[in-house]
This record gives sequence, structure tokens and C-alpha cells, in this order.
Amino acid sequence: MESTYFKRFRMEVDLGVPRFAPALPPGYRFVAWDECLLDVHARTKFRAFRDEIDAEVFSCLGDLDGCRRLMREIRCKPGFLPLATWLVARGCSPADLQWCGTIQGVVDGRGVGMIQNVGIVPGHRGLGLGTCLVERALAGFRSRGLRAGSLEVTVDNGGAVRLYQRLGFRRTKTIYKATEAAALPPAGVPSSLVAAATF
Repeated sequence: MESTYFKRFRMEVDLGVPRFAPALPPGYRFVAWDECLLDVHARTKFRAFRDEIDAEVFSCLGDLDGCRRLMREIRCKPGFLPLATWLVARGCSPADLQWCGTIQGVVDGRGVGMIQNVGIVPGHRGLGLGTCLVERALAGFRSRGLRAGSLEVTVDNGGAVRLYQRLGFRRTKTIYKATEAAALPPAGVPSSLVAAATF
């Protein structure tokens, strides 16, 4: 089986630098982490990533069950941080409620806040929701006294790279993710934590 290699940047931002938290566009709102929303995060993640390059890099993002496994893995990490884990919704009543974006945060063993999977659903992109989610996650890291936030991004996802640079992230490492044209891992096999973005 042949492998394909995707170039990725690990990027970091200094949380000691004052930050500006933009407001969501009218009609949108943040929804804080709640255990009952785990599947909503997974479904929103799937809708955001299924047709994007990161679903090629991480096959679990192109599969609803894979996104559910990934969300369970993120939630079970010892450093899972609810204050850095958010949804963006539009509408309030069941008839008009739309889940538009998702982000998760984990504190790693070095005490760095790791952003996981910033995803915006098509139809809600280009409105600044990704910026708002990233800033909200960084605020969650700062509230825990963390000095740095970090993420990984696929270099071919130019829009995400530019957004992170605009938000003050700087490249600290270049890595290569090998993928194989293979089926998704069976249920119960870890999907491995992913860091990806759609805007």
C-alpha cells in the first residue's frame, strides 16, 4: 500500500500578549461544553470536515462514526478542558437551530493548550466564526493560567494557515503526516487525536 505524505505546521501563540476577542455575527451564539453535546460536536465536526483536505489526512474526519470516536477520545484525555471547548449555533428554537462550528481544547503534558479541530460548517464560512472560536478557546487556556496555545495545521489548507498567522501563531515545527489508502480503523481502535481546521 502506498503512503501519501502531508506537510503540516505546528504553530504556537504566546498567551501573555493581550488579545482582542471579536463578537460573533448577529444571530450566532457560543454554546459551552456539556456532556450531552458530545454527539453534537461529532456531527458538526463531520459536516465541517467531510469534504475537506483534512479528511484525507485524517480519515476519521470523513466518517461520522470516526468523528464520534475522535470526540470520545478527546473527551477522555486527562487534559481535556471544557473552557476551551465550544460550539457556535444559530437560531434557538428546534425548528431553526443550526450547529455551525466546533472547537476543542486539551492541555498537554507540558502545560500548553492544544487546539483540536476548528471546524466551520459550509454555509457559515467567511463570517469570522473560526476566529471567534479560536479566540474563545485561547481565553479558556488563559483562564487556566497557561502561557501558550498550540495547534497543527495542514500546509495545503492555506486559509487556516493565514488565519492562524493573523492571530499571532508562529510556526515552531514542520512535520509530515503519512496516510495510506486504507479503510477506517474498526470500532474501538483509537483514531489518534487530530488537529485540523475549516473556515
